[in-house]
Amino acid sequence: MGISVGGSNRGIFVEMNVVPLIDVLLVLLVIFMIIPHKQSGLTVELPQPATELPADPQPTAIVIEVFADGALRINQEAVEWDGLRGRLERIFGARANRTAFVRGDGALEFQVVAKVIDVMRAAGVSSVGLMTPGLEKLAETD
Repeated sequence: MGISVGGSNRGIFVEMNVVPLIDVLLVLLVIFMIIPHKQSGLTVELPQPATELPADPQPTAIVIEVFADGALRINQEAVEWDGLRGRLERIFGARANRTAFVRGDGALEFQVVAKVIDVMRAAGVSSVGLMTPGLEKLAETD
């Protein structure tokens, strides 16, 4: 666009009219501000937490206690030596975690504890731990 200003001596003065461009930019700005509000995404159904946790009928840790008089207990239930292997097989038959602990009396010979460990291994217990007073104190604080 050429405009002649003040005669032919001064030359041609060129100026771009930016008012229509500003109007176009404002219209585009309004359009891009409105468009995101009109869009809607997919509906999502998030899983909700269970209202009631199922009770675990089985205790998490199995502890076999061996007393100085030869008595045995599995988690405070008395068991005879003859029924120890069968009881352990029933307990660990449906469990994925095959870990058990042995707690022996202080006056007990290790030979008796070793016999219990042998029966546990024969019953399918894969990992055997020995309970000590230090471990019991840690378990009580947790």
